Amino acid sequence: MSQELLTLTTNGLYCAAGDFYIDPWRSVHKAIITHAHSDHAKAGHGAYLCHHLTKPLLKVRLGDFAYESIEWNQPVTLNGVKVSLHPAGHVIGSSQVRVEYNGEIACVSGDYKTTDDGLSGLFEPVSCHTFITESTFALPVYQWELQEIQYRKVQDWILANQAQGFNSVLFAYSLGKAQRMATAVAPITNNIFLHGSAAAIHEALQKAGVSLPNIKKAGQQTEKGELKNTVIIAPASTMGTHWLKKFEPYRTAVCSGWMQVRGQAKRNPADTGFAISDHADWNGLLAAIKATNAQKVLATHGFTSVLSRYLNEIGIEAEELEYVN
Repeated sequence: MSQELLTLTTNGLYCAAGDFYIDPWRSVHKAIITHAHSDHAKAGHGAYLCHHLTKPLLKVRLGDFAYESIEWNQPVTLNGVKVSLHPAGHVIGSSQVRVEYNGEIACVSGDYKTTDDGLSGLFEPVSCHTFITESTFALPVYQWELQEIQYRKVQDWILANQAQGFNSVLFAYSLGKAQRMATAVAPITNNIFLHGSAAAIHEALQKAGVSLPNIKKAGQQTEKGELKNTVIIAPASTMGTHWLKKFEPYRTAVCSGWMQVRGQAKRNPADTGFAISDHADWNGLLAAIKATNAQKVLATHGFTSVLSRYLNEIGIEAEELEYVN
């Protein structure tokens, strides 16, 4: 990675020429944020730059700060450095960050997936010299089924539960997976409850103009009669808690790419699991990397050694980029 363009510091990835950071983990004066997940977006920065649909999510999750938002493919210049955001397809509003200076181009992918989920925008390969890629599921075993097959399995499971008198609890991240699961089950039911953290995200996105199914917020005032033949979408942290008791009897499912591996699925305390991920699988990662035509690839966040070794074997120069925070 060019020391002139991007440098990994104790605060995070830094562009000295532009005097800004990308997804920094400590408070800095200027941060470009790829998306609103907590491992990429921290509170306390002096100024934020993000996509239009990430801005309301940062407000919900972090509070009031100096947010500036731009559209995808809308370049801005920061101290002579050209910066633009491009669809990452990970969650709604998620972006890759393209940085150009003195003829050199780097792209920081953040997190991404290459299949179009109908909500998050279609991943856009960015031609660059250096590509910084995630590697969350960078093992050949991780190869996702088509989304329509995944969603049909979820729907069939819910319908079977309803026939046997059980509510259905889907454990899913409040940002990203919860919106996808609500969309997946809306064709078979309008009785969808969201945990408060997911409901806040859902409502913020609807106010921002995103078309999402109507849902109900699962709160203390929920009437017992409303809770029959119900789908509940909640973060995994609610598993086994008193909060879930109001929905009894129920069956549970974890929605996560980690469910692809049989051993991990068996250790899952939920009743079942669905291998649905907001990250690219092995083939998606390779396709995305090749599409950038990058001269050098830096792998981070996941199976970095496996991915970088494989890329070098097929003739793409690659290294691990270890983020330490």
